[in-house]
Amino acid sequence: MSEMIHVASREIKIGFRNPWAYSFMALFALFMFSLLLINAQGYVKGYSGSSGTMLNLALYLLPLMALMLGSFSLTGEKEEGNWELLSTYPLGTWPYLAGKYIGLAVVLLTIVAMGFGLSGAAGWLLGSGFDFSTYITLLLFSACLSMFFLSVAMLAGTLARNRWQALTIVVGIWFFLIIAWPSLLIAALGMLPYLWIKPAVIGMTSLNPAELTRLFTVVKLGGGSTLGPEYYKWMVWIESPWGTPVFAGAALLWIGAALTVAYLIWERRRGRG
Repeated sequence: MSEMIHVASREIKIGFRNPWAYSFMALFALFMFSLLLINAQGYVKGYSGSSGTMLNLALYLLPLMALMLGSFSLTGEKEEGNWELLSTYPLGTWPYLAGKYIGLAVVLLTIVAMGFGLSGAAGWLLGSGFDFSTYITLLLFSACLSMFFLSVAMLAGTLARNRWQALTIVVGIWFFLIIAWPSLLIAALGMLPYLWIKPAVIGMTSLNPAELTRLFTVVKLGGGSTLGPEYYKWMVWIESPWGTPVFAGAALLWIGAALTVAYLIWERRRGRG
């Protein structure tokens, strides 16, 4: 536990010295503030054009941010020789990866909180923005999205040997899960018999953390009717009293699975020297 805390605290210090972190924070806050200026009529409640635009903004920006910061952190250790130095100490692979994840999570959540905080303060001064419950839902959506893709970044950083490889991998992951996913989903479902469509939607959505988080948030904001009949079962369980605990359990399972795969790959390479 002490090893993990040490790695996490070290990562937090490095993360807040990284100019990338502040660049992402400024970019995120700027886009959110721009949305507030566009929506100057008052406070937005529930799912609407403005909240949908905010969802899309976070969906495009935050996964890429998490993927780049997380994967570059691991590959930077390899390129600079810090991992070889750390390997001479009695530091296990799991405390190392878990400490990295926790430290980077603190940095990412701070970026998200600052972006929302600055835009929220500006909205309060201008008398426009999002209703408080909508605001909190969007904040939690952004935090969950960041945590999901940070675990994927740990896996990408484990596979890559340098920053250029990591950049290629994370851009490919981001493009596949964020940009190309809707078209691929429609194409795949179009080739299936009608009775298989709903089970396929459930299975494929569960494999994409971005889509899973987006659907959950849209339903929580009251926009479930926009999803279509194929997602009726999703609306039922999300709106039930067990919806949030089940989603939280699924999120922890998804993140734990990604970190476990990264751990197994890292241990295998470490054993080979």
